[in-house]
Amino acid sequence: MSQADIGLVGLAVMGENFILNMESKGFTVACFNRTVSKVDAFIQGRAKGKNIIGCHSIEEFVKSLKRPRKAMLLVKAGPAVDAIIEQILPLLEDGDIIIDGGNSHFPDTIRRCEYVESKGKLYIGTGVSGGEEGALKGPSLMPGGSGAAWEHIKPIFQKCSAQTDAGEPCCDWIGEGGAGHFVKMVHNGIEYGDMQMICETYQMMKAGLGMSNEQMHEVFSEWNAGELNSYLIEITRDILGYKDEDGNAVIDLILDTAGQKGTGKWTGIAALDLGQPLTLIGEAVFARCLSAIKDQRVRASKILSGPMIKFKGDKQTFVNDLRQALYASKIISYAQGYQLMRAAAQEHKWNLNYGGVALMWRGGCIIRSAFLGKIKEAFDKNPELENLLIDPFFANAVGSAQNSWRKVVTASVAMGIPMPATSSALAFFDGYRAERLPANLLQAQRDYFGAHTYERLDKPRGEFFHTNWTGRGGTTAASTYIA
Repeated sequence: MSQADIGLVGLAVMGENFILNMESKGFTVACFNRTVSKVDAFIQGRAKGKNIIGCHSIEEFVKSLKRPRKAMLLVKAGPAVDAIIEQILPLLEDGDIIIDGGNSHFPDTIRRCEYVESKGKLYIGTGVSGGEEGALKGPSLMPGGSGAAWEHIKPIFQKCSAQTDAGEPCCDWIGEGGAGHFVKMVHNGIEYGDMQMICETYQMMKAGLGMSNEQMHEVFSEWNAGELNSYLIEITRDILGYKDEDGNAVIDLILDTAGQKGTGKWTGIAALDLGQPLTLIGEAVFARCLSAIKDQRVRASKILSGPMIKFKGDKQTFVNDLRQALYASKIISYAQGYQLMRAAAQEHKWNLNYGGVALMWRGGCIIRSAFLGKIKEAFDKNPELENLLIDPFFANAVGSAQNSWRKVVTASVAMGIPMPATSSALAFFDGYRAERLPANLLQAQRDYFGAHTYERLDKPRGEFFHTNWTGRGGTTAASTYIA
C-alpha cells in the first residue's frame, strides 16, 4: 500500500478543496470522514485518478501516513476537534503531528497544544483563509503551536499556500501555542471591519447620494484600480453588477440581516481582556447584531424619525471623499488589529513577526489588499513600531485623507445615515493623536464615589493620591487596580 505525505480528516468543501490543492502540488494525501459514504463519493468523484487514498476508519487513516505522521483536521471548531484528537492520539507515535485547520478559538488551541505535547506528540493550530476558492488554489496559512513540527509541515504548507507576485509563500511560522489561531482571529476581526466600512460606504452612496447599482459598480471598479485595490472591493464591484436570469439586481433582493460565526466577537473579547481599544472592529460586530433585529427595526421605523436632509453639493467630489474616508478608516482597522497582536504577544510571550504576518495576508486570504505591502515595509524598517499610525507612510496617508473623512462623517450625522465603523475610526484617530484626554475628570469621579485614587501631573508616575471630596469620607482609599 502506498503511503501518504499528509492526511486530512473532514470532507466538507474546504477539506475536499485543500486535499485537491495538496495533491496538485505533488503530494499524496490520505482522507477520512466520519460519514464514510463521503469518502467513497469523493474518491469516485472529484478525487478519481488522483494520488488520494480513501480511508474507512481512523486506524486505516493513521496506518496510511508516512512518519512522522501529519494528520490535519478540517472539521467544525469546538467539541468535534477534541473528539477526533482523542480518537487519533492513541494511534500515533511520539513526534507525530496533529494539525487543526479549523477556526478554533486560540485558548482552545493553547490547551490542546499543551495536552498533545504532554502525550509526546506535536500539535499545530493553523489559520486557513481564502474560503473555498483559496483552499483549492492556494490559501493564506498561519501555523502556530509546537515549534518542532514546523520543519515537517513547512514544505507542504508553503508549496500549497497562495504566493505573492514575487513568488513568496503566504505562509510562515507564527509562533508557539495558540499564536496561529490568534493571528487568524485578528484577521477575521479586520475582515469584519473592512466589510462593515464598505457596507457603510455603499449605504451612503445609495441612500445619501441616490446612486444606482450600475453607478456604484463603476465606482468600485475604479477604486479597485487604486490604493483600495483588494479582494473585498473587487467582489463588491462584482456583486453590484450582478443580475439574475430575470434581469433583477440580486443585491436588492437580499434581506438586510447579517450572520456571524463568532470570530469577530472573539476578537472584541480578546481586546477587552488585553485592554486594547479595538473600537472599529467592535462597532462592526455590533452592527451585525443591530442588523439581526430586523423586526424591531421595522417597527421602530414607523415610530422614530430622523432628519429629512438631502445631499447638496457635487456628487463626484463627495464620492472621492468617500474613497479617502474608506482608505483612512481601513488603515485604522489594521493599526488597531496590529496593536492587539502586539499586546497578545507580550501577554503570551509569542515572538510574532509582524511584517511576516502582513506578507501572509497579501495573497489567498479575504483581507488581501494592496497596502499590506506597505505594512510589511513599515515593520521591516522598524520591528518595534508601536502603532502603524506612527509610520511616516501611514501618518501621511491618514493626514492627507482626514478632511474628506471628516466631511463624510459630518454628512452621515447630518443625514441620519449610520456609519458606526467609519465614525469610530475617526474618533480613535482623534483620541490617539490627543496629548490630553478627559480621563482626568473620569479619575476624579472614580475617586469621588469609590476612593479609587489618581496620579498627578506634578508628581512621579506610580504615586497615587486620594482627595476627601465631600469632607465626610475620611482618608481611607481603595486599592488601585486596572480594569
